[in-house]
Amino acid sequence: MLTGGGPSAYWSTRPAGWRSRLAPGSTLRRLDWPLPAAALALSVLGAVLVYSATRGRTQLTGGNPYAFLQRHVINTVIGVALAAVAARLGPRRLRDLTPALYGLTLLMVLLVLTPVGATINGSRRWIIVAGMSIQPAEFVKVTIVLAMAVLLATKVDAGDRQRPDARGVVEALAVAGVPALLVLLTPDLGQFMGIGVIVLGVLLASGASARWVAALLAAGALGALAVWQLHLLDQYQVNRFAAFADPALDPSGVGYNTGQARIAIGAGGLLGQGLFHGAQTTGQFVPEQQTDFVFSVAGEELGFVGAGALIVLLGVVLWRALRIARACPDLYGTLVAAGIVAWLAFQAFENIGMNLGIMPVTGLPLPFVSYGGSSMFAGWIAVGVLEGIRLRRPLSA
Repeated sequence: MLTGGGPSAYWSTRPAGWRSRLAPGSTLRRLDWPLPAAALALSVLGAVLVYSATRGRTQLTGGNPYAFLQRHVINTVIGVALAAVAARLGPRRLRDLTPALYGLTLLMVLLVLTPVGATINGSRRWIIVAGMSIQPAEFVKVTIVLAMAVLLATKVDAGDRQRPDARGVVEALAVAGVPALLVLLTPDLGQFMGIGVIVLGVLLASGASARWVAALLAAGALGALAVWQLHLLDQYQVNRFAAFADPALDPSGVGYNTGQARIAIGAGGLLGQGLFHGAQTTGQFVPEQQTDFVFSVAGEELGFVGAGALIVLLGVVLWRALRIARACPDLYGTLVAAGIVAWLAFQAFENIGMNLGIMPVTGLPLPFVSYGGSSMFAGWIAVGVLEGIRLRRPLSA
């Protein structure tokens, strides 16, 4: 019952902290809500698709049909917590922590190349920490974005110029090149390609001369040719590229995964065969369907409409990240956001593309959707970094 002054007197007695949460400049009001909402929707959809892909695979689940679902949910919860930490730190503290984070990820990648590294599904790309398999290459992408942004923004600010000079670009490329080469030695060609796209994205956003971009593209082409001619790729990687160039080369061998994924997606039609009722999925015809080929579950069981909705959600994440990049008043924040956009856009395109057979199979997961702790953690850290950039911009920006 309201007394002595009516509603205004009642609300004036509420705690100041409660009111501040709804104030125009409060943290909750300034968050870019569509960004985490879209990422969370993707993670929830991924949990459903992962469950559908694994519930009948007793050889993977050990008889517990909910095993992968439970782990995916746990990974999502941890990822959201990491995003909150990254947003709380903000761009200034992240700049200060970047050298330490860069050194830590370098150490982690080096450990992969030692006897400490673990081999999973024939690939040596992981280390085991507290019983959990960690793929350092996922976190390398985060630190490369941060490190390149620090160097390029510092060079521009210090010299009071519009674009980084040659020395700044060379230093940024060197900082990115060291962990990139280590990732290639693991060998992880997919992550190496992703890092290359990140480097291009950050350079373009920095305003670096087009000659640097052209030189980097030329170096990439020559490097790929050298790797091929010197037979530095593992045989399974060579086979994957051969199958991509000629899908009919070995449909029952190296081309089997992509072939089955395309059959599953094609069978979905407009509205799909129904959740948990996909013939290819329930028949376990598509290998690695919870990770590399999770998009095929969406295509088969949810159809064109469901798979299209998934792509729209990915588009929302990229759209909000681009808005944050454009609205950021300082070059550092713009470069970080641009690097994250390049990273997530390429990884989403590559994963969906290899499901459709228009891109080679590289093992890159679908952001926020595929099963895998390292990918989930890195993706949510990126969301947190973006929110931290948005929260620290001036209210008028």
